Amino acid sequence: MVRLGGYGVDYAGDPERYAREHVAFGYRAAYMPNVRIEDADEVRAIAKAIADAELIIAEGGAWKNLIAHDEAVRKANLDYAVHQLALADEMGARACVAFHGTIGHAGDPWQLSDNYDYGPHPDNQSEAGFQRAVDTARHVIDAVKPKRTKFSLEMVPWLVTDTAENYLKLIRAIDRPAFGAHIDAVNMVISPRLYFNSGRMIREAFALLGPWIVSCHAKDIVLKGGPGNISFHLDEVVPGEGNLDYGAYLTEIDKLGRDVPLMLEHFDVPGYRRGLAHIRKVAGEVGVGV
Repeated sequence: MVRLGGYGVDYAGDPERYAREHVAFGYRAAYMPNVRIEDADEVRAIAKAIADAELIIAEGGAWKNLIAHDEAVRKANLDYAVHQLALADEMGARACVAFHGTIGHAGDPWQLSDNYDYGPHPDNQSEAGFQRAVDTARHVIDAVKPKRTKFSLEMVPWLVTDTAENYLKLIRAIDRPAFGAHIDAVNMVISPRLYFNSGRMIREAFALLGPWIVSCHAKDIVLKGGPGNISFHLDEVVPGEGNLDYGAYLTEIDKLGRDVPLMLEHFDVPGYRRGLAHIRKVAGEVGVGV
């Protein structure tokens, strides 16, 4: 059994409506609304409404640059991640996911991206970058000491979480029971070889990280290239409109034998509906309940 969820339902201050709209959408898991942990009554009401609707809160997000170049920004972002993990733990979310971040910044000599949240920079994958990821995760976990929720880092091709092997190395170095693995199969596709063999890539990743996996993201991927454009390009697309082996993905999640949600992200509402329908179709073909 795999719980499917995703965006496409907005939280507007009514916990019961938020839960009902997820059920109506066809979801069995929800993203954590971003509310203040100080609003204890609202936090409890959200958790109760989700549970009463037989949903789970899959993950909260700490989507800020936790290693930002500017010290004040970095501290504020780390404080935000601590808040989000504490809130996720209070609501009983499976995971609180962050993308770690980048030391790239406006004015650095590389100028590889104008994305100064988690864009590419050579030092992100250096030994120093690896140690920053370890120290950052420990900082957030040790500040909260969560009892129910695992802190985890998004898989990103140009960060230290680019492969399952590097993710396992990170888990061992962080050495905290409250750190879990988050799988985004599309984000692991960093070469044509992996693109054309995504099922094998997924199976190998789950074989390595299975005991630590707490949540997964759902999207799809298309490779483009050819004469005059030998530098290939990879684009995210709605599940079913790319080449990712969803049969393998669903089968491996199901084999874990526990509630590990698969959550749609990055699309509009029609895209979420198409993606959900495709995943349900593939689940039926491979005999996985959703």
